[in-house]
Amino acid sequence: MNSDSWHVPSKRLPTAWNAWRNNPGPPMVLYIPSDSLLHRLHPSTKIVGLALLLILTVAFQSPWYQLVILAGVLLLARSAGAFRNLRRILPLMITVLVFSVVSWSLFRRVGDPFWSFGLFTLSTESIRFGFAMGFRLEAMLVSGMVFVSCTKVEEFAYGLRAIGLPFAVSFALSLAFRLVPLFFTRIGTVVQAQQARGLDLKSGNVLQRARKYVPLLVPIFVYAIRDTDLLSMALESKGFGMRGRRTEYLAFPFVWRDYAILGLLLILNIAGWLMPVP
Repeated sequence: MNSDSWHVPSKRLPTAWNAWRNNPGPPMVLYIPSDSLLHRLHPSTKIVGLALLLILTVAFQSPWYQLVILAGVLLLARSAGAFRNLRRILPLMITVLVFSVVSWSLFRRVGDPFWSFGLFTLSTESIRFGFAMGFRLEAMLVSGMVFVSCTKVEEFAYGLRAIGLPFAVSFALSLAFRLVPLFFTRIGTVVQAQQARGLDLKSGNVLQRARKYVPLLVPIFVYAIRDTDLLSMALESKGFGMRGRRTEYLAFPFVWRDYAILGLLLILNIAGWLMPVP
C-alpha cells in the first residue's frame, strides 16, 4: 500500500479487511461503501471538518451565500454517493425548508412590511431571512448525511479518540450511532410481526391509529431491555472496564489531503466571519 492508504496488514488479512470495508453494517445503517476522497479521509478530519462546515453556515445571513454553501455540500454528497441516503430524508428536507421559509417570513418583524394580517407580516427582509434559514438548515442536514454516509461507526470512534476524547466517551457516542438504527429495526420487526397477525395500523383517524401503536410498546421495550443486557454481558466479557493502554485494530495515517481539507475549511471560516458580507 502507498503512504496515502490506510495502514492495514492487507497481506495478512486481505479478505477480512476488504469484507470489512465493503460491508455497510447492520440494517438501516446509513454508511455507503465507496472509495471516494471523503471516504479516504482520516476519521478525525471528517469530524473536525463537519464541525467547521456547520460553523461556516452560521457565518452568513444572506440567502445567496447560504445557497452557495448548500450547493457545495450537495456536490460533496454527490462525490461521496450520499444521494441514496438523501432520497430517504427528502420529505423531511422539503418540510423543513417550507416550514422555515413560511414561519420566518410571517413572524420575523424586520424592514417595511408590504402585507400584514393580525400577527402575520411580510416584508422583503423577512422573506430573505426565511430563505436564508431554510437553506442553512438544509445545508446542515445534508452535511450530517454526508458524514454518516462516508464514516463507519468504528471510524467515528477512532476519530473521537484521535482528537483527545476519553475512550469511555468515544465509545458511548459511537454506540449511540449503532444502537439507534438497530432500535428502529426492532420497531419495524415488531410492527411487521403484529401486522402479519392481522393488526390493522392504517385504518382510522390519526388518534385511532396512534392508539393502535400503544400495545406495541411492550414488546419494543422488552427487545430494548434484552439487547441492553446482551450488550452489557458482551462488554464485560471483552474487558471493557480494564485499565491500561488499548491496542487498535485499525490505523489511519494523517496525510496531506487531511491537512489540505482542514486548511481550506479553516480559511473559509476565517474569511466568512471576518468579511463584511450580509
